[in-house]
Amino acid sequence: MYEITVNGHFEAAHYLRGYRGKCENVHGHRYQVVVTVEAARTNEIGIACDFTVLKKHLREILSRYDHACLNDITPFDEINPSAENIAATIYDQLKSALAAAPVRIRSVAVWESPEQGATYRPD
Repeated sequence: MYEITVNGHFEAAHYLRGYRGKCENVHGHRYQVVVTVEAARTNEIGIACDFTVLKKHLREILSRYDHACLNDITPFDEINPSAENIAATIYDQLKSALAAAPVRIRSVAVWESPEQGATYRPD
C-alpha cells in the first residue's frame, strides 16, 4: 500500500456559534490542510497518485474558503466551521473530485495553528 500526502493552506475568518468563549467572536486563522490518499499499486511509470493532480483538486476546494468568513459559506452557514467540520467537508468535496482515481482518501487534517488541529478519517 502506498500513501501519498499533499498539503495546502487558506486564510479565513470564522466564529463558533454557541461556544461560550472567545472563539464565539469573529477571528481568523491560517488553516493548514494535509491530505493523505492511499493506493494499492503504482501505474506503469511508478506513480500511485500524481501529486500535481491531487494538489490541483485541493487548491480548487480551498480557494472557495480563502479570505472569506466561513460562516457565510455552505455548509458552514448551518453547521459550525470547527476544524472537525472543515476537515469532513473537505473530505466530502475531495472524494467527489477523486471519484475516478484509483485512490482512497485516508485522512484530511485541518490545522488552525501549529499547535492545534483535527483529522477526519472515513470509516
